[in-house]
Amino acid sequence: MRTAFTELVGVEHPLVGFNRSPAVVVEVSRAGALGVLGATMYTTEQLDARLTWMDQRLKGRPYGVDLLVPGSVGAGDAGDVPPKHRDFVERLLAAYGIPPLPADAHLDRTGRIDLSLETNTDARVVHELLEVTFEHRVALVASALGTPPPEMVARARAAGVPVAALVGTGEHARRQLSAGVDVLVAQGTEGGGHTGSVATMVLTPEVVDLAGDVPVLAAGGIATGRQLAAALALGAAGAWTGSVWLSSLEDPAAGVIKDKLLAARSTDTVVSPTRTGKPARQLRSAWLDAWGRPGAPSPLPMPWQSTLVREAWERIDLAAEAGDERARELESFFVGQVVGTFTRLRPAGEIVRDIVAGCERRLRELRELAARDLAG
Repeated sequence: MRTAFTELVGVEHPLVGFNRSPAVVVEVSRAGALGVLGATMYTTEQLDARLTWMDQRLKGRPYGVDLLVPGSVGAGDAGDVPPKHRDFVERLLAAYGIPPLPADAHLDRTGRIDLSLETNTDARVVHELLEVTFEHRVALVASALGTPPPEMVARARAAGVPVAALVGTGEHARRQLSAGVDVLVAQGTEGGGHTGSVATMVLTPEVVDLAGDVPVLAAGGIATGRQLAAALALGAAGAWTGSVWLSSLEDPAAGVIKDKLLAARSTDTVVSPTRTGKPARQLRSAWLDAWGRPGAPSPLPMPWQSTLVREAWERIDLAAEAGDERARELESFFVGQVVGTFTRLRPAGEIVRDIVAGCERRLRELRELAARDLAG
């Protein structure tokens, strides 16, 4: 299937697979789609090492990098967190018997991206990550949240790398187009992670109409071939997928998280700012329920909410991995409503092939349906 997007980035299939694991990204790209690495949790040294590892295995096959690129937001500092918020978190952890971190715990989680995700929001660090990205042979760079700053677009232009940006409303799309992005990702509310309130079915054609010649990828609620076919029918040039890769064997999420995802229904997710300070869809758990009860403080804005809960999630993850059932009740993860379709863990390459084959099959069925209608 050739679309404006496949021509732009040089892939066989109009499908993007976004994941924080280099292993998933490699297998997605090897299968003919575009793997995109979520890189906001890495240091510059870690990102360079992972991109080098990917370059060696992909041997020229296209892949992309996704970063949260702030204009001026600085890193959160513990001093910016109100005492009442810290007290609330400590009381919640104590109520569930979550032990403190061991003395030898590595708070930077070097090499342990299967634990809680730390997002770099310091503008200086993120721009250094961008420089590392452009030192490698990337086919796409994406701005995960908000309009990319002019220097990011200019730097990408100089490197000949298309810029993608996620949007949740038509107004977002207008701003991104004015900023000069090359690809719009219309993410509906069904999607995991940071998301808005407009459904993919409504948002995608609206953004397509605004975009003109700029390719649009549909995102949110896409994990099967029929859903990719629906995205193409809405006028998109492909689909951006994220949650489905959590059901891949290569994804590094801990076993307790995988078990909860496989057991979840599509109604078991909730949009909440309690992890990052911005609304993000994630698996419902006792942690999210506690923040919604009377008397709970309002989540802090980004980046201070992340600063507040970072160590708490370390403690929850470590305890849950050790078999603590109370910690398991608190455990959550960013995931979209497609979690209800997860039935087993599969290789990432197999997931790509199944989505593509299912899409092609459904498009053939639609062509046959149209032909019968015309013949009648």
